Amino acid sequence: MNLLRACVHYIDIFTDRCGRLLAWLVLAMALLTTVVVLLRYGFNTGSIMAQEAVTYMHGCLFMLGAAYALKSEAHVRVDIFYRNFSERGRAWVNSLGGIVFLMPLCAFIGVSSWSYVTESWAILETSPEPGGIPAVFLLKSLLPLMAVNLFLQGLAETLRSTLVLVAEPSA
Repeated sequence: MNLLRACVHYIDIFTDRCGRLLAWLVLAMALLTTVVVLLRYGFNTGSIMAQEAVTYMHGCLFMLGAAYALKSEAHVRVDIFYRNFSERGRAWVNSLGGIVFLMPLCAFIGVSSWSYVTESWAILETSPEPGGIPAVFLLKSLLPLMAVNLFLQGLAETLRSTLVLVAEPSA
């Protein structure tokens, strides 16, 4: 039990720190978008690299922020019945959902994206736009990273629910 609790605790810490770090990307995206708009409409010039950087940050925020959203319960949930379940009922739904849906989906995304990403790394894929970021391979690497990150948090959520299920019912 203590090992499961420790595992959940450390995965939560990792996810929380990553999520808080990623939150700064929102500010960076807003500032960079402001710069892009000022350059375009104020100085009649543009920067493909700056525009692509916003896209890279946006992709990073959403792909790597998925685990933080799961941890914070900020993900989409159809809770017509779920909200009326007992704590143990919700733990069953969360455990089964993690085992049957979330973790297999993460494994599928990780495995199916692997060759896509390795091929991009093999050629060090660059932006097709002149003046773009010469690191498309890094952007594509977010796919398996998201799968691993989300899998870990899904494991933590499943273990947390398991702890609820195996706990002694209070009298």
